[in-house]
This record gives sequence, C-alpha cells and structure tokens, in this order.
Amino acid sequence: MEKFNTHFLMSHEDVKEYVTKKLSLFSEEAELTIKEVGDGNINYVFIVEDTVTKKSVVVKQADVLLRSSGRPLDINRNKIEADILKIQYDLVPAFIPEIYYYDEKMAALTMEDISAYKNLRYELEAQKTFPKLADEISTFLVETLLSTTDLVWDRQDKKNQVKNFVNIDMCDISEDLVFTEPYNDYKKQNVIIEENQAFVESFIYSNQALIAEVAKLRNNYMNNAQALVHGDLHSGSIFVNQEGMKVIDPEFAFYGPMGYDIGNVIGNLFFPLAKNEYFDENAEFGSWLKETIQSIYDQIKEKMQIAFEEKVTLSLYQEELFKTNYINEIMADTLGYAGTEIIRRVIGDSKVKEVSNAPLGSARVAMERALLKVGMTFILHRDELTSGEDVVKVFDLVKA
Repeated sequence: MEKFNTHFLMSHEDVKEYVTKKLSLFSEEAELTIKEVGDGNINYVFIVEDTVTKKSVVVKQADVLLRSSGRPLDINRNKIEADILKIQYDLVPAFIPEIYYYDEKMAALTMEDISAYKNLRYELEAQKTFPKLADEISTFLVETLLSTTDLVWDRQDKKNQVKNFVNIDMCDISEDLVFTEPYNDYKKQNVIIEENQAFVESFIYSNQALIAEVAKLRNNYMNNAQALVHGDLHSGSIFVNQEGMKVIDPEFAFYGPMGYDIGNVIGNLFFPLAKNEYFDENAEFGSWLKETIQSIYDQIKEKMQIAFEEKVTLSLYQEELFKTNYINEIMADTLGYAGTEIIRRVIGDSKVKEVSNAPLGSARVAMERALLKVGMTFILHRDELTSGEDVVKVFDLVKA
C-alpha cells in the first residue's frame, strides 16, 4: 500500500489498517481491538486482537525520536532487533517470539503475541517464584552466545554479522549510562538520595581502583566483538510463566562480550533480593532468589563447557588450557558487568522499581549501600569469585 511506503508514526487506526490491508493478517471485516502496551522509552508497542477468534499479534514500531526527550535515534534499531530475534529463534525457538514480518520502510516489527507470559520484574515484585528460570535462562544464554562467536560460526559470516549489528545510537546510550555517568556524573543526571551523597563521593567517584576496572570493562564492551549479545537483558526483557520463558526487546543488540548479557541477568536479580532483605523479609522468596542466582552462574559455567565440547571444532581451540581460560574470562566479565549494572541502577537516572519505589529512610539508605558494595566487589574481585556460592556470599557479607 502506498500509504505505508514512507515512515510515519502509526495511530491505533493506522495499525488496524496496516495489519489488515498491508499485511493481510486479519480480514478487513474482523473486529479488532488495538491496545498500546509499550512502557519503555524507545518504541511503540501495540497488541492487535480479533475479538471473535482471539487471534492476536504484536506490532512494534520505532520512531525517529526518543519518546521522553525527543533525542534523535536511528530507526534501523528495529531492523537490528528483527534480525537478532530471527537468529535467536533458529537457535532456541522455545524462548523467542516468532517473527511474522519486518517492514523496513515503516520500521515496524510484527510478531507473536506473548501475553500468556508476564514481565519477570513485576512477577518478582509480587514475590512469585519460577523453578525453571535458572535452567531456561542459562540454556538461552549459552546457546545464543557461544553459537554466534567465530569459534562456532563461519568466520566470514560472523564478520559480516558484526557489520550488520553495528548499533551506534543504542551502544552510545549504554556507554554513557552504564560505564561513564555513574562514575563522574559529567552530565549531572545521576540521582542519589541525600543520605548517600557522601558515600557515593567516597566509594565511587573517588575510588581510583574501581574506576580503572570500570574503564577496562568499558573498553572491553566497546571493542570485544565476541558474540551477538541482546545488549539490555534485564528482568524487564524476560517474560515468564510456570510453563516457560520468552526473551524480548533486543533493540540494544550488537557484537560484544558474552559476559555483558550474563552479567545483566545476574545483576538484576540482586534488586529483588535486596528489597526482600531490607523491606519484605519473605524467607522463602529470598532463599529461592539466592538459589536461582547461584544456579544461573554455575549452570552457565557447566553448560558453556559442554557446549564448547560439542560446538567448537578447530583443533587450536580444543586445547584444554585455551578452553579453560576462555570460559574463565567469560565468567569474570559476567561479574564485572553485573557490578556495573547494579551500580548504575542505584546511582544513575535510569533506576529499577525495587530502588526508586523503596520508601525513604534508614532501610533505603542501607539497601542502596549494600547494593553498591556488591557492585564494587564484583568489579574489583571478578577474577577471584569462581562459583555461584561465592557470588551469593558477597551479598551476605556486605549486608552483615
């Protein structure tokens, strides 16, 4: 249709016309409901449902401007998201929504509706537990990450994929929000409660050893095109129910260090753990969170070793010392990036609900300091912590 040959931001009526006349996913006579559900700052997300048959799809459209500030953004990010979802769907179809259509002109991605799954962050806020989570997220991470390295993928194809996934605008956001602003506040956008200002000045802004290690992690993030990473794999990008899991929203995808994705998953589980410890005191939920964090770390390490044996065929890479060092570096990166994720969500202006919604007072002060100490410990001692038990013990030690 000529109407959809040039990009414009679609209204509800436009979306209805788009899925019926342009994509022919529904008949033009179908009674459709259109509901916008996007709660992020990057894209517009619509659920389209036939009220009679209950058939539904999701249409996700990118705009040329950031929703909140009006900052210009490259709409190619939606193509990057569509491309990585297709790659990941081929690798682990159980954990990725199916892609029906990507429209480059409209920067619109049409895919499976996963409304049967719920946002993990909100489910954890309600203190729900998911016994399959550690096994499923560790499988997802190992399969999608190791398989997209040039240890496994054809090296020429992998180099072409590196070019395809150059994601300048989205990486620029992370380079600032994750690795720069939390350590010097050069944009004056950090949000720190008054009682912790002096703590942050002393232990973060003036901590030369910490900043030197963050610089290494930042440099690694920017220059180590190791694997195709999701790039923003926090608990709000993971949807779950008791039957399974789906991973969505990889608009920050690029070729980077594997530990960045793994660290984001592990780091974000410390927020509900800290909130529970300082405010909710649900022993069963807290125990499950600790077991899950420990198990994710240990299972990734174990599954990475198994997958390495199965997938990596070049004799040079099959040397035991190389394999051991390779996996150890991934796990050390994992803890370093878990640390940067925790610190930036406490100090930066892009916080998580567990921090921003916590009541002000002594418990909030103590919780934030404990999280910052966990983050610092992970960054400074990432080579020394080598098991899931070590990782969980850090939290118990800093809050003691």
